[in-house]
Amino acid sequence: MITASYPDLIDAPIFITGGGSGIGAAFVRAFCQQGARVAFVSLDEDKAQQLCASVEEETGVLPLFQRCDITDVEHLQQCIASAAEQLGQFRVLINNAARDTRHSLDKFSADEWDASLNTNLRPHFFTAQAVAAGMRAQGGGSIINVGSNSALLGLAGYPAYVTAKAGIVGLSKALARELGPDNIRVNALIPGWVMTERQKELWVTEEALEECLDQQCLKRTISEQDCANSALFLASGASAMISGQSLIIDGGRV
Repeated sequence: MITASYPDLIDAPIFITGGGSGIGAAFVRAFCQQGARVAFVSLDEDKAQQLCASVEEETGVLPLFQRCDITDVEHLQQCIASAAEQLGQFRVLINNAARDTRHSLDKFSADEWDASLNTNLRPHFFTAQAVAAGMRAQGGGSIINVGSNSALLGLAGYPAYVTAKAGIVGLSKALARELGPDNIRVNALIPGWVMTERQKELWVTEEALEECLDQQCLKRTISEQDCANSALFLASGASAMISGQSLIIDGGRV
């Protein structure tokens, strides 16, 4: 797959949540391939360390990994501060970490609802809070909040997750308005059904995949790299006048 080159990302400090696997790992690899200085957090230390070793071997760039539960906002912000001390104030923030655990209306408690939003929405606000001053001081930056087209389609089977992903679009628009005078751009990146290992292990069936492809204009599955290519664009100066928008990568699913 062809990946564009963005020279302005060379040496750019990038912070990514949920970078240890799936789409997040593709983000880490893609930005390191551009020569950026990448820091990421993840819960899965084994996968994260394997990713770091693989990326360094491939690109010569060693990502900075910290283990973090993003529901612990104080620790998450401490990780951002620590990484900024080592790599420099962040030019790009990607809020990627999420959990799409299936659940129903009838069998979902208040504590489970809170846990879902504390993973899928709340961290996006507080990571932006943590990087805003540094971006402001260096004349701007790009915040990319990863949503899901499940919110656009109103998919059943995980209503708290869908709610959070809809909230990401609203948050992105609100922050774009607030931070725009400081030349900080905020956009939502909205993937469709991406064929990560987690999806393949837990949710993908022949029937479900056929139904999805029937609804897509483009008749192939979506890869992690498809999402990474769009994140590179939104992070770079190529999208300098794009803010408060949603970039949908779902093969034209209708």
